[in-house]
Amino acid sequence: MSEIERIATEFADAGAALDEFRASPGPARLVAELAAACAESIRAGGKILAVGNGGSCADAMHFCEELTGRYRDDRPPIPAIACVDPGHLTCTANDYGFDAVFSRWVEGLGREGDVLVALSTSGNSQNIINAVAAARAREMHVALLLGKGGGKLGGKADFEWVVPGPTSDRIQEIHMLVLHALVGAIERAMGYSG
Repeated sequence: MSEIERIATEFADAGAALDEFRASPGPARLVAELAAACAESIRAGGKILAVGNGGSCADAMHFCEELTGRYRDDRPPIPAIACVDPGHLTCTANDYGFDAVFSRWVEGLGREGDVLVALSTSGNSQNIINAVAAARAREMHVALLLGKGGGKLGGKADFEWVVPGPTSDRIQEIHMLVLHALVGAIERAMGYSG
């Protein structure tokens, strides 16, 4: 197989995973429902918190900057925080272990009615599991973007997407699509765009 054929196969695999994901009306409905919950939280003075490891951490950061900065059109900033601060991550990992890096953050910043958006391609990351437990203890809304059948986190959220794909990269591509759709839906739910 030539390099061009290999790359074309990558594109085809991504398309197949997306086709499988969008074949059901459930994912789009859940985005709309989560956007409404986010807007309700924000109107009540709440915020969105986002967590993930590795590429999912980068996706959480990108999601939050689209909310606090700008997505497509100018509008007021939307309160969102991604746990990406290396000071917090290394301090907490050093003092409490890596499994606590996100739960400590949720415990410190999360309040009742806030929204936690957590990403895990495996659904088995202990630090994400702990963050979800911390969010539940604070009566926060929980949204999970998962893959590979959902893992241990499957069924643990108010809003949940278990996307198809055999590898983390395919899963993360669809996670980012969901997050971009969510940003637009939150903007519309807040009355910022039509």
